[in-house]
Amino acid sequence: MHELIASPYLGSYLVVRPGHRNGINIPRTKYRELADTRSAAKTPNWLRQAAERTWNLDLAGRPIAETVLVRPETPYGFGRASYELNLGCNYACKHCYLGLKEFSGLDWPERERMLHAMRDAGVLWLQLTGGEPMIDRYFPAVYSLAHELGMLVEILTNGSRLANPLLLDLLTARRPYRITLSVYGATEASYDGLTQRRGSYKKFIRGLDAAHAAGLPLDLSIIVTQDNAHEVDAMHALADRYGTPAREFSNISPTIYGGAESLTSQSPKHLSKRTPFTGCDAGHAFFHVDPHGMASICKVGRDPQISLPEQGVTGLAALRPIADGLLRRQAGCSGCTLSSTCGTCMPLVTLFRKAKAPLATYCQHTEKETR
Repeated sequence: MHELIASPYLGSYLVVRPGHRNGINIPRTKYRELADTRSAAKTPNWLRQAAERTWNLDLAGRPIAETVLVRPETPYGFGRASYELNLGCNYACKHCYLGLKEFSGLDWPERERMLHAMRDAGVLWLQLTGGEPMIDRYFPAVYSLAHELGMLVEILTNGSRLANPLLLDLLTARRPYRITLSVYGATEASYDGLTQRRGSYKKFIRGLDAAHAAGLPLDLSIIVTQDNAHEVDAMHALADRYGTPAREFSNISPTIYGGAESLTSQSPKHLSKRTPFTGCDAGHAFFHVDPHGMASICKVGRDPQISLPEQGVTGLAALRPIADGLLRRQAGCSGCTLSSTCGTCMPLVTLFRKAKAPLATYCQHTEKETR
């Protein structure tokens, strides 16, 4: 199993280590040296010294084939992707943007082809999400193959399965880039109330304790809603006790179908001002894949899609013109004098409009104003 990954990444070349957040930028000449060197060759001195300096990793006397996975160059130009293993979940959170949580997805042969297509597209950072990804029957296989293919994997999870010995052994043997746990409250009452599942808080704490004890790289996403708004400080204190980075999310989105049912959980007092949207790399350097292998520019802009299992890596080229069209200001937003300070991208605007949400939830204009 490789210690390091040497990979092209969005016009640069990196050496990274699974389970670690720091890396090394290298010139293409050094990347080509690793790619062209015979497998029996010893790890070059420059890499041995850099690995010791960066990760305190001793590669002295070890052959390249044993230590470094060299990923091939690719003409497709994608560096990151997210993959929803399944829309199903063991919770029924009031704020969830997925709406209907149906348990369905691809069989293993199609998932295997899809992961290889992601690798061939250049994906180095892969986010596994859901629903709850760790309850999917193919999670161990998906995670293991992504790791073998030289991807740095982030897992978005509610933490309910993190204490499972088999999953914990997998994650400690093949360390993820990051595990991001959603925090739905600092007490059992508020946490279980938001998830609408009794015992969910206890499962979260067990999973957090187990992952922390195993030394896995953790982040916390603090989700602020009407149910837990009074515990914001306590949720941050929870993160401090475990010494984990924490980010706060308070702006609730409509469901992916444009449903408004998730918006009622929002805490109006905690709405944060979005930073101005000045464009993103969705569809150009990043893409999203749903449980059926349908690739889109992102989790919000899901239509049009392309079938990754059927079209393969070459089909991803269609995402670029799709992204250019979806991200362009349209309809009432075209020509808006406040567009330069607007914090809502056009695909998200579309969902808010489908949900018939109050204009103030996504637009700088008041409801009485027109554009």
